[in-house]
Amino acid sequence: MSLTISEQSEQLKATAAEHLPPEVLAVFDRSIEDFLEQGIPADSIKTGDMLEPFTLSDANGTPTSLDQIVERGPAVIVFYRGGWCPYCNLALRTYQQELLPQLGAFGARLVAISPQSPDQSLSTMEKAALEFTVLSDPGSRVADRLGIAFEQADDVLAAQRTLVGSDRVVRFVDVQPDYTARTEVADILAALTALP
Repeated sequence: MSLTISEQSEQLKATAAEHLPPEVLAVFDRSIEDFLEQGIPADSIKTGDMLEPFTLSDANGTPTSLDQIVERGPAVIVFYRGGWCPYCNLALRTYQQELLPQLGAFGARLVAISPQSPDQSLSTMEKAALEFTVLSDPGSRVADRLGIAFEQADDVLAAQRTLVGSDRVVRFVDVQPDYTARTEVADILAALTALP
């Protein structure tokens, strides 16, 4: 049985703790604690909300709209910080290996969104051999509209995931103030199973 994303993240944290100076680790730990104290923003998207239309460029620079994303069924939309983030890469690889093969049973699609440029998104896709759509949200405009763009230092950004029905109604949300935490594959599959 493979490790959960949480277990992989804990291993990554332990490895980082062996290689980073204590003062750097203290900054990271303090920033996580601060975000956990602040909690999820009150104006962040919630289950039952309607997602407003958006169009973002994919890794090849091709415009992709929300309507295109959900035209054939629900979509699992993952917001991540960027290809430079080891926790994001860990989650994206896990979704590629464990979630993507199961989405066909739900008629669902996986889409990842980051503030990276299309070129950087293409690099992320190639390095991780991702077979799902990766979109560029310059300036985190869509994330900001969803209330999930946190105001923070450059080294800390929460990763968020959203499951959207084909009617653009949000069916599942998991906003994580802790940038090292990610939504588990089992939680996403449970949300898909519960779709009407």
